[in-house]
Amino acid sequence: MSDLSALDDRAAAQRLDPKGLLARIEALPEQCEEAWRSASAFAWPKDLSKAQSVVVLGMGGSAIAGDILRSLAVTGRKPVSVVRGYDLPKFATKDTLAVACSHSGNTEETLSAFEQALAAGAKAVAITTGGRLRELAEARRVPTFVYQYQGEPRSALGHQLMALLALGQQTGLLTPQEAAVGEAVACLRDQLATISFAVPVERNAAKQLAGRLQGRLPVIVGAGVLAEAARRWKTQLNENSKCWAIWEELPELDHNTIVGFGLTRELVQQLHVVFLAHPALHPRVLRRYELTARALSDAGVSHERVEAVGESPLAQALSAIYLGDFVSYYLALLYGVDPSQVDAIAKLRAALAEGPA
Repeated sequence: MSDLSALDDRAAAQRLDPKGLLARIEALPEQCEEAWRSASAFAWPKDLSKAQSVVVLGMGGSAIAGDILRSLAVTGRKPVSVVRGYDLPKFATKDTLAVACSHSGNTEETLSAFEQALAAGAKAVAITTGGRLRELAEARRVPTFVYQYQGEPRSALGHQLMALLALGQQTGLLTPQEAAVGEAVACLRDQLATISFAVPVERNAAKQLAGRLQGRLPVIVGAGVLAEAARRWKTQLNENSKCWAIWEELPELDHNTIVGFGLTRELVQQLHVVFLAHPALHPRVLRRYELTARALSDAGVSHERVEAVGESPLAQALSAIYLGDFVSYYLALLYGVDPSQVDAIAKLRAALAEGPA
């Protein structure tokens, strides 16, 4: 493992993180708690429960919140899908609830799909801080949950997710969520006591894991609701650590990816696989974790297993996500990069604004 002393140097961290992303990561438990109070008190229209399907429209962190909703609602009677793109699925009609989630309110893909939903006569809801989405929704008298948050869209996961949970509860997609939210917040606070920046490297599992990922290509694997956590790890490693990362889902991984474990040898040596697991996963899936890890060992690929905590699937997902957020932050410090900046995304948006529609 490389020298991790920089991860205990607060002055160095403040130089690399002048916008204070660390504080926003650490504040996730409070964000979730406050967001749940606000979202559960919101007057969600009762007739939304008549929708026969739900489509969450979003990109980035907003879409991750939709993924978690979909995973939690998988045993329900109403299908939930997440649209990451410009076009609304053809099946979305007046019997569909289209939920547009955009932190800024100006995400062009989400706005495009939302406008199509309105044109199709779908039931609609908007979740945002403002922007064009709020203007459009309010002009069309669409119920709009507006939250206030100063920070990166990816740091507002609690606001987006709690709004979707409250909406899911209101529409009958989910059972009452009060207890699950309370447990999840408690789990996050317990985690914070062990992986915050104040906890030194020798007692901080997140800092140690960041060290094992340094200089390697992270591959994050999950199953069930932890597959959504794995996707979140991937995007946080991209945006915070400024590095490549891959996410995979079990059992699907065992039907294709496993065949390529041994090649190419040069790449194999650069991989580090992190399994996100929990004893509550399907027993056959847990067996696949064991056998897949064995296959990785046979192929010479380094790997490890991280256990999510909590009794509810929500707590399990959020505890896994919280660990990943810290790991991505610590890895950014090891790489000597500003974890909050996403200049490549801003540059691409500017180029899109200059080109043809």
